[in-house]
Amino acid sequence: MGLSSDRERRKAQFLEAHGYGQARREPLSGDASTRAYERLYMPGGASLIFMDQPPSAETAPCPPNATGEERKAAGYNALARLAAGRVEAFVTIAEWLRAQGLSAPAILAHDAPNGLAVLEDLGDDLFARLIEAGQDEAPLYDDAIATLVLLHSVTPPARLEAQGLSWPLLSYDDLALKTAGDILPEWLPRLRPELDFTDQALAEWEAVWAPIRARGAEGATVFCHRDYHAENLIWLPDRAGAARVGLLDFQDAVVAHPAWDMSMLLHDARRDISPTLEARCLDRYFALRPGLDPAQFLADYHALGALNIVRIIGIFARLTTRDGKPRYEAFLPRLWGYLDRCLADPALGGLKAWFDRHVPPEARR
Repeated sequence: MGLSSDRERRKAQFLEAHGYGQARREPLSGDASTRAYERLYMPGGASLIFMDQPPSAETAPCPPNATGEERKAAGYNALARLAAGRVEAFVTIAEWLRAQGLSAPAILAHDAPNGLAVLEDLGDDLFARLIEAGQDEAPLYDDAIATLVLLHSVTPPARLEAQGLSWPLLSYDDLALKTAGDILPEWLPRLRPELDFTDQALAEWEAVWAPIRARGAEGATVFCHRDYHAENLIWLPDRAGAARVGLLDFQDAVVAHPAWDMSMLLHDARRDISPTLEARCLDRYFALRPGLDPAQFLADYHALGALNIVRIIGIFARLTTRDGKPRYEAFLPRLWGYLDRCLADPALGGLKAWFDRHVPPEARR
């Protein structure tokens, strides 16, 4: 029996053992991850979500006390402090979010060692799909900001415990931020062969980013969803307050600077965020956090937003060249546009000069 057949048998056994064996199973479209999802239609009419994340499909996650060398030896997930798709991360984070009054899916059954879970079905009303269908984006983003404010008002725990599982909530530290930023110089030249980053250019790259990373690491004080954008937010109008925003794909959460998830929301690779909407969201955030220094936050938002955008450009170049997923290249012009907005901040003149020297406009496509 092949690996695929073994996996299918294990999944069927799991569903049967937890009372879902009679469900009709319908695969859902995938993303850039190694996870797969199915919708389960129960005989009584209810629907649920079945998550399948084979543990062997990813390199190991980061042990809490691992040194830099140990993380490098363990692989990319440990360097970047990604959860490696571990079900225990999803379960414990979901339960913590729900305890804050937020709408993560309820966890109905799980088998963490084998990477399986059954979740509450929050529906299909992703912010991105509703906006495409003509719904006004402003109220949706207003609630997305309110959810961030709630998250940023809570001191996150160092370790999450739920349903017999435990998971460390690690900091988005300097090494993880460096790993994020350095994807671009490694992978963009493979997509744009006219680019050639010399040792001198790479040394300048490190020099310009080091102080920005330091600000990010020092400001890592809040729960960070890490993939907080319109494709991972579900509109739940029958719920109240911040619970109207359903949360998905949060298993890679860390403790990070509050500007990070703001960048994820407002530098959305898959849809245009106008300067007007961006300003509205930032103004709302400042209004709901009156103790914040808006000027300092904006400086950090531009600097760390630039780092986040650079990270995504690098990841999409990697997905296109290494993984054979050319659709991600189509998002790059939008990302370069967001980067230009950030680099308009005079405080980022050194970073802008680096791009002007080493990535000509014709390569920013």
